[in-house]
Amino acid sequence: MDTLKVGDKVPEFSTVDQNGNAINLTLLKGKKTIIFFYPRANTPGCTAEACNLRDHYKELQSAGFELIGVSADNQKKQSNFAEKHELPFTLLADENKTVIDAFGVWGPKKFQGREYDGIHRITFIINQECVVEHVISKVKTKDHAAQILTLL
Repeated sequence: MDTLKVGDKVPEFSTVDQNGNAINLTLLKGKKTIIFFYPRANTPGCTAEACNLRDHYKELQSAGFELIGVSADNQKKQSNFAEKHELPFTLLADENKTVIDAFGVWGPKKFQGREYDGIHRITFIINQECVVEHVISKVKTKDHAAQILTLL
């Protein structure tokens, strides 16, 4: 797995959000952005992480950041996830793994002794020039906002 590192420029990507709007790297230029990758919508860990970020969303915005969640779920699943948990931020439906591959977060995982390929739970903090400033690879799902805020 070749994940983006601090100092790397985010490569071009294009996908859709939970509402079917086209999203690409150009839309992020000039904005400080937090992009968090999660394995699957509406699973316990992913829900805990998204809800923790939702509960601290205003603090992240006050620090000048946009917040974007990404998984390989389809648009309908992302829309349902956002609606069910009242998530105020953008969720990308990256079914073709364009964004996932651009950030290098797809790779081998282990769970209950089973090995498989999947999305690693990793967060990237990106500056206005779309350069990675921080990478959080050991995400605490129930306290992720605090992890991010301590870096800002």
